[in-house]
Amino acid sequence: MKDIVRKAVDYGRNLGAEYIEVRAQNLFKTLLTIKDGTVEGAKEGTEIGAGIRALADGAWGFVSIGKLEPKQLTDAVTEAVRLAKAAGLRVKKPVKLADVNPVEDRVVVAPRKNPQNVSMEEKIENTLAMDKTVIGYDKRIRSCTINYLDVTGTNIFVNSDGTCIEQDKLYVWSRILASARQNSIYASAREEVGSTSGYEVFETETPEKIGTMVAKRVVEQLKAKTPKGGSFPAVIGPNVVGVFIHEAMGHLAEADLTLSGSALFDKLGKQIASDLVTVYDDGTVEGAFGSFKYDDEGVRTNKTPLIERGTLTGLMHDRETAHKLDMTPTGNARAEDFRSDPIIRMRNTYLATGDSSFEELIEGIDFGYYLKSFRGGQANLDGTFQVGIQEAYEIVKGRVGEPVRSASISGNTLETLHRVEAVGRDFELWPGRCGKGQTAFICDGGPHIRVGEVTIGGGA
Repeated sequence: MKDIVRKAVDYGRNLGAEYIEVRAQNLFKTLLTIKDGTVEGAKEGTEIGAGIRALADGAWGFVSIGKLEPKQLTDAVTEAVRLAKAAGLRVKKPVKLADVNPVEDRVVVAPRKNPQNVSMEEKIENTLAMDKTVIGYDKRIRSCTINYLDVTGTNIFVNSDGTCIEQDKLYVWSRILASARQNSIYASAREEVGSTSGYEVFETETPEKIGTMVAKRVVEQLKAKTPKGGSFPAVIGPNVVGVFIHEAMGHLAEADLTLSGSALFDKLGKQIASDLVTVYDDGTVEGAFGSFKYDDEGVRTNKTPLIERGTLTGLMHDRETAHKLDMTPTGNARAEDFRSDPIIRMRNTYLATGDSSFEELIEGIDFGYYLKSFRGGQANLDGTFQVGIQEAYEIVKGRVGEPVRSASISGNTLETLHRVEAVGRDFELWPGRCGKGQTAFICDGGPHIRVGEVTIGGGA
């Protein structure tokens, strides 16, 4: 297959492309949906295809095909070059790419428990066990929906710079959604499990452990009260820290969005946060859901510092934005599959640890909130954000108090980062999926932190 792809790339250069790349994919997927003890969907299948991207006359052309045969590849290359040249007739700022060293590599994954070797029957049995744990925890739990996905296979990347990479892919993921009702009070809870190590993730994140966690969380909300609205000090757990760093800060530091006018547009080298804040986007964390060796431009992934002691020191780049800003590509170009062209996406984005214990974080707070687990989040390019909280508690006189439900936090990203007063020494990463026109598997997280003031709302 590599030889066929190489020939297609050579053919594109002969058509006059300045640069051309082919990403060929052969992946096997399993998808399961279980609702209230019933298997609603069980699917397996292979996805084969290729994405061809050509740069000609300063513009991109992109074509995808669902076959990996020589004639279809050369026809697609011809079309991609034609599209690029047509777009180049009206281009105002020609696309240029930062230089990277060509690479030849074969990246092999060796899970102890390959999901391809786990039968569909076992996958269904484990997922049903999780559902049974949730539903059986308390009679007030009315519904449970579980989605399961695994992806295995290989991507081949070849470009006209001389790079040729064959890279195994492995993802295992599950999401659990539960709802409960008592009289007029309705509550919901969610959790995700994700790994690039293998199906063995469920040996530590067992169905019973995850099911009990979700069930306990949703039942706890039934006795919770609504929070007071207003500005309060808060201790924020790793799960919420992660989604805040991802949504409110991380997207602003994706260089394509930065150049589109995000709140970080003119902030490189400037203090944008408390000097206790250091943030990384890191593709090298072993087994994490956002980890890989090479991105979809053939650039090696790395640990990219975004904020160091409160100062914005870096952005996430693909080869195009790196050239525009005279910086180095960071390995953040990712495509959902062969049907999509690569764009800048996060990997594992997290706030680095400090030296405070949890007890030190909450002491001295006369009244505030402990925000433990998030429900959802969104942010805007101007730096405003809102994060829904699914599990939270009052802090009263330095102690964790009664639970509250349907809370949310909102504010301005940079103002909130400046209000970070203390950072914990613990650390957790949480798997998730990020949408930016395409879906990408990611992780986010960090330690517990204390923020001097954040706006608390009573809805999410």
